[in-house]
Amino acid sequence: MTNKASASKIQLPLQTKYRVSAIAASRTAGLLILSCSAMLHIANADQPATEIAPLRQAHAHNDYLHDRPLLDALDHGFCSVEADVFLVDGELLVAHSRSELSPDRTLKRLYLDPLRERVQRGGGRVYLGGPVVTLLIDFKADGAATYAALDKLLSQYPDVISVIRDGQRTEKAVNVVISGDRPFAAVASDKERLAGLDGRLSDLDSDMPAHLMPMISDRWGKHFKWRGEGEMSGEEQAKLAAIVAKVHAKGRVLRVWAIPDNPRSWRAMQAAGVDLINTDDLKGLSQMLQE
Repeated sequence: MTNKASASKIQLPLQTKYRVSAIAASRTAGLLILSCSAMLHIANADQPATEIAPLRQAHAHNDYLHDRPLLDALDHGFCSVEADVFLVDGELLVAHSRSELSPDRTLKRLYLDPLRERVQRGGGRVYLGGPVVTLLIDFKADGAATYAALDKLLSQYPDVISVIRDGQRTEKAVNVVISGDRPFAAVASDKERLAGLDGRLSDLDSDMPAHLMPMISDRWGKHFKWRGEGEMSGEEQAKLAAIVAKVHAKGRVLRVWAIPDNPRSWRAMQAAGVDLINTDDLKGLSQMLQE
């Protein structure tokens, strides 16, 4: 009796000890899996989009509104992204309106640093062996002061941002174009520039060199009546074709914003030769362009 009781007393703590050890080991393994999974997700976010075909015509309108600014667009092959900025206490903050400003949503953090990481991992390009990517920065206010702050910030990325010196472009992985409140005089007077200007359809006949005004953008509804249903009229098709031809003759690219955001409209832009197709639907446009 005494031996059996002693044995049971010895055996119970050992079993408990093994069970506790097994539970602890299981929990530790689970935490390691979660940790590794999180690290892998972060690492993948910084990797160049190696298996994604870059889509030269895809432009992410108001890109910063997506769950993962820049990264969602790159995961869908986009070669042009748009960020609205305000200058606040020397920082370029990304937002559509002042009421949405947040000190942690800086242009540097959301766009420039991730672009540098992609370029470093991608052999000098955002997409391995891919084309130059456009970063369209829309100044919401205070154009001249915002440009001075942007120029200072971009100068920290000589390995990423294309530069124009005395009218000659040294092309890197990313071209920067300024839209919105554009300080024409300040940008044009720079002998060494890290950004160009976004023109309007009223600038179609401008003699500004393409390195100073590389892009023409305008609102669709301001110049066209077609709203993405049925077929575009022959008259408007001819008008769009003429605009595309003029833009290309000057060595620029064309973007039209506020187009009907649907596949019929995207196909019409593609057929007409519009260089950058504006969308908020990253997945939809990506799928259409890959078809």
